[in-house]
Amino acid sequence: MIIKIAPSLLAADFSRLGEEIRDVEKAGADLLHIDVMDGHFVPNLTVGVPVVASLKGKTKLPLDVHLMIDNPRKFVEPFARAGADIITFHIEVVSAPEEVLEAIKSYGLKAGLALNPSTPLSKIEPVLNDLDLVLLMTVNPGFGGQKFMPEVIPKMKELRQIIEGRKLSLDIEVDGGINRETAKQIIAAGANVLVAGTAVFANPDRKSNLHALRFGQ
Repeated sequence: MIIKIAPSLLAADFSRLGEEIRDVEKAGADLLHIDVMDGHFVPNLTVGVPVVASLKGKTKLPLDVHLMIDNPRKFVEPFARAGADIITFHIEVVSAPEEVLEAIKSYGLKAGLALNPSTPLSKIEPVLNDLDLVLLMTVNPGFGGQKFMPEVIPKMKELRQIIEGRKLSLDIEVDGGINRETAKQIIAAGANVLVAGTAVFANPDRKSNLHALRFGQ
């Protein structure tokens, strides 16, 4: 299983964003995680389409856009045209995820579904075969720097068993409270994409820290 590290833009220094992104790219990051919050689905506001558009062409890292918003279908086209490579939305806000997934894939992008800590895997069961990734939140979404919720670990293990049982090819991405210690637990539970914010951007030695996260050291 190949472990990928996705630094979360939410924890970067926005006054020097271009430099921050170049630093993590040089340090060995695999993709760049961009949290989009609308102040409705989650109690916070972050970046939007213009920021994603400003990054396209400035980095070789795939742009992993995580929509924490009420109406993801409305924003698929704007983010696709802005340069997103992956668009993930929350199962909690849609009644027909198939429509949003179809829209994302119509632009040739990878599509993912995110689940809050309390949301069971059964919610995404009908569309699991249509996904490129499942994002399991290990904090309640809305703010960075929260403490990891270990009660989500059994969900990771269950999802990995389902994937292997069905011989599916999709990533298990985990977001929330990831550091060197929790990374070990997450990787052992079967996840392979780790979203890390402060664990990456708050450490000046980005290369060694990314290496430690990737190998659970």
